[in-house]
Amino acid sequence: MSVDLSNVRNIGISAHIDSGKTTLTERILFYTDRIHAIHDVRGKDGVGAKMDSMELERERGITIQSAATFCNWKGKDINIIDTPGHVDFTIEVERALRVLDGAVLVLCSVGGVQSQSITVNRQMTRYKVPRIAFINKCDRTGANPERVTAQLREKLGLNAHMMQLPIGLENDLVGVIDLVTMKALYFDGDNGEVVREEEIPAALQERAKEKREELLEAVSMFSDELMEVMLEEGDIDPALIHAAVRKGTLSLELTPVFVGSAYKNKAVQPMLDGVNAYLPCPTDVENMALDLNNEEKEFAVSNNPDDSLIMLAFKLEDGRYGQLTYVRTYQGKLSKGDTVFNSRTGKKVKIGRLCRMHSDEMEDIDFCGSGDIVALFGVDCASGDTFSSGDISCSMSSMHIPEPVISLAIVPVDNKAQINMSKALNRFTKEDPTFKTFVDHETNETIISGMGELHLEVYVERMKREYNAEVQVGAPQVAYREAITARAEFNYTHKKQTGGSGQFGRVAGYMEPLEEGEYEFVDAIVGGAIPREFISSCDKGFQKSLVKGALCGSVVTGVRCVINDGAFHAVDSSDVAFQLAAIGAFKEGYMKAKPVIMEPIMKVSVEGPTEFQGSIMGSINQRRGMIIGTMEEGNYTVVEADVPLSEMFGYSTVLRSLTQGKAEFTMEFSAFKHVPKTVNDELIKKYQSEKKNA
Repeated sequence: MSVDLSNVRNIGISAHIDSGKTTLTERILFYTDRIHAIHDVRGKDGVGAKMDSMELERERGITIQSAATFCNWKGKDINIIDTPGHVDFTIEVERALRVLDGAVLVLCSVGGVQSQSITVNRQMTRYKVPRIAFINKCDRTGANPERVTAQLREKLGLNAHMMQLPIGLENDLVGVIDLVTMKALYFDGDNGEVVREEEIPAALQERAKEKREELLEAVSMFSDELMEVMLEEGDIDPALIHAAVRKGTLSLELTPVFVGSAYKNKAVQPMLDGVNAYLPCPTDVENMALDLNNEEKEFAVSNNPDDSLIMLAFKLEDGRYGQLTYVRTYQGKLSKGDTVFNSRTGKKVKIGRLCRMHSDEMEDIDFCGSGDIVALFGVDCASGDTFSSGDISCSMSSMHIPEPVISLAIVPVDNKAQINMSKALNRFTKEDPTFKTFVDHETNETIISGMGELHLEVYVERMKREYNAEVQVGAPQVAYREAITARAEFNYTHKKQTGGSGQFGRVAGYMEPLEEGEYEFVDAIVGGAIPREFISSCDKGFQKSLVKGALCGSVVTGVRCVINDGAFHAVDSSDVAFQLAAIGAFKEGYMKAKPVIMEPIMKVSVEGPTEFQGSIMGSINQRRGMIIGTMEEGNYTVVEADVPLSEMFGYSTVLRSLTQGKAEFTMEFSAFKHVPKTVNDELIKKYQSEKKNA
């Protein structure tokens, strides 16, 4: 049985934190008859939103894990992934956008384009995802969708145009005007489920004509036929406008803007019509794969269900049913009981159970085809693995994974907690590529690293709740880096004579700063000064040296190690001897290469009443922050700055007390920069003291 892919939509719902993504998804599920009652995101009724299935999500009123569901709207099958808005869970957005064909960018009609909106838009651009915008919360005081549309153009560089005008704003929001059909739409019934079409109110007719002209002028650039009709001043068929808007959206050159209020059940259905009309079906999007049998040449996947199977595992979840692997099928079809081939490991896997997910519920299915997003059971794989039928070996391009910037030491309170903590860490590191864990051999502590304080706080809380692992948490530690700033030569001989055969290896060459990338090894040996079998040993030795730098014990990055000379002994040279020689050579050259400590700098955005602007800027300056710009919008000020992460701990408490709880801030990683000399000296002194005590 083949599915008409033109009737399939794979979409993500993404936005800045607290813009109403999960509330919007809840309404979509209600209007498409997937759920039969609407629940509040904050879980005041004890139930919580359908897509926030984790207890922590319901308590905090935030989305932590992306959740998948599917529904049908007017004959179109829509797979939806609701993603988190908080920057700490950015990997959830990243992997959702990697496998989706289109997206809905949700914005608050008061907050407008905020810092995380910019990040999400950048992620959409990275994966070339066509998008429509939904300006939510038009019922709030200070709502101004036209200003937000202007911000989409100015701040995000999108060619954004309103498809609708609100009828009333704030408490007076009653409906919207459709600028394509020039009809007023009202939403009746207990939950806005009845869409009533009327003539446009007389007071808004002139404004509607003006905005329609603007829209037609923008979309006529994508249709010669529409432009001709406009020049002849004839009646314009709405189908012509829809076709032009769709063409502009798919080419990423136009962003249709819808307005409404999900919480007040206003104008969600027309936005769904926009998903159907303007966002791509799987065949509208070109997805590339690497042919592993043919010099890794790229080819476009066909989306044809009759071709060989290609699917990508984009998310793992170790839930109450065992390990779930979320996959997107790009071509071919998969049936229960089929055997598939993992391109990375070369292993064959039999598919025992196939499901469609509806948040934390599942529906067993017998098969899926190209364009589907489904879940598999009992498949051992990693996030980003490509599966195929045995006759083709290929790999879909992987997703971008940001590096962790913050660490915590955790200590289990007893032996039982130790066992449970290990189970939890195993699961979390498998599920989340931005969550890392390791044991510091000097202090014997377990260190967890992630994208921010909230990220780690949530994982510690989940350890306690889901695994009953009581742990004590140390103070947050910044993930510093070390880097060299000058070229330095090394010439080191490792010589050790013990009973029997000894160890001998000489490694000579130089190290220099590497602008792009973390580490590069260059073999410039001529004449067999070091035998070929020991070249990789030198590389291993250098890589081991990068794990802990000599200044503050942090990872060393941005180093190119070049070996151009050496010596060996016919009997005493070995893999271990050359690894140790390379470690000695690195130590010899490192301090001569003028190493420095680098710290993560965060892009911080603080929003608060204008009366507190001076206090906000003062608090940033005190934290070694560099203010990039300020922007005033009505009575609100937005201050943007670059601030070292080490200075941001506890900032939320300080900001609340400075602004009577009226300001809030968001931050995301920007770059690594050299620390000032005073901080540099402090960190070195602290590390030397810890080493001495250890």
